[in-house]
Amino acid sequence: MRLFTTKAGLLCYLERHRQNQEVGLVPTMGSLHIGHLSLIERARQDNAIVVVSIFVNPLQFAPTEDFQEYPRQLDKDRQLCEQVGVDVIFAPSTEEMLPPNPLNDNTQVIPPIEMISGLCGRSRPNFFQGVATIVTKLLNLVKPQRAYFGQKDAQQLAVIQRLVADLDLGVEIVPCPIVREESGLACSSRNQYLTESQKSQAPLIYSALQQAQKSFQAGNRNCANLIELVKAELAPTQDIQVEYVELVDPTTMIPLTQVDKVGLLAIAARLGSTRLIDNLLLRHRKPIVAIDGPAGAGKSTVTRLIAKTLGLMYLDTGAMYRSISWRVMQAGIKLEDKPAIAELVSQSQISLTTDDASGTAVRVWLNGEEITQVIRSPEVTANVSAIAAQPVVRRALVKQQQSWGSQGGIVAEGRDLGTHVFPDAELKIFLTASVQERARRRQKDLEQQGFEQVSLAELEQ
Repeated sequence: MRLFTTKAGLLCYLERHRQNQEVGLVPTMGSLHIGHLSLIERARQDNAIVVVSIFVNPLQFAPTEDFQEYPRQLDKDRQLCEQVGVDVIFAPSTEEMLPPNPLNDNTQVIPPIEMISGLCGRSRPNFFQGVATIVTKLLNLVKPQRAYFGQKDAQQLAVIQRLVADLDLGVEIVPCPIVREESGLACSSRNQYLTESQKSQAPLIYSALQQAQKSFQAGNRNCANLIELVKAELAPTQDIQVEYVELVDPTTMIPLTQVDKVGLLAIAARLGSTRLIDNLLLRHRKPIVAIDGPAGAGKSTVTRLIAKTLGLMYLDTGAMYRSISWRVMQAGIKLEDKPAIAELVSQSQISLTTDDASGTAVRVWLNGEEITQVIRSPEVTANVSAIAAQPVVRRALVKQQQSWGSQGGIVAEGRDLGTHVFPDAELKIFLTASVQERARRRQKDLEQQGFEQVSLAELEQ
């Protein structure tokens, strides 16, 4: 593991070691805890190189806030990063990230006002401007394929997702679930400020959110009622001073009056001088069932049966990749011409519908043309793996899948479906089978596709 404190050192390392490998960035302010470690572990799973930045950003602290007192423990953070397999720590000084200039000012990134005027932005007016500026600088320096942020800071996450989209920064922002202590308290670097008495009271914040969630699940969709329920739960505990409880759209941060599909129930409160935030997502939709597992485990069969039994749509992800493969072949594009394939897939809109009352047969349209039968040809089968392996194809189709998933009511199977495509699926299944059974299924599939018979012994290897 390497530690760099200068941009020059970081850039030199990345230039030398990147070599077409994917890079994941985990931006932090240090004082790492298990919540940060969960982000790092996810980045380690997804990327060849993991960079953790440690920078206490002065731009996001108000004059009355705890910039000087914010915990700094680089030696301990370094040990933790080494233990979980981080490749690079970037820990610059304030002067390195925000060099002084004759104007005594720096260019800053200002997010959309409607996203930062409520919630934490009301009491911390410069906070998100500071976050957006430093995150943009880090993304430009590291140029990662992915950057990882916790959902505890939901407003920050939404702002960063918006700036990446608006500025075409070309990085995937990966939201990661809130990590909680055994008591239910959301992990935070500021938890160490709490006294023993305050630590026993702090979990009541999450408990109050859960009570509102139960009311929502029972049919209460009125935001004012749900907000008052949270406040009423906390009112008897005088040591918890509520700063805000709000219910907003999780993407735009605009306040809601009624939760029709999804709402973010967010809270900020103080225990003594320690400010804590937390949130829950309230979602009203039919469930998503995501099924993952090795080839030959019977995922397609089980997925179709679940869709039929529950009356949900079967999302045939394989048909989507076949559709793009068919169109590439129709256009006469060579498999190695990745720019042409990128242009083609960005102009492709796939539609899937259930064909019959069984709820399992799927009809496929591409840009308005039905291609249900032609995508099952041996020629498409022979090329689909090579095309599906291209990152630009996967990103485009995952985006379409997630668009369908926002409405719920689907069952789908595929690689990394429950972790990358539908991380918020209501039910995740990992389906497996013995090596012998998987080989038998694969042999049967190959026979049905017209391939020469392959022995079970070969398939078991």
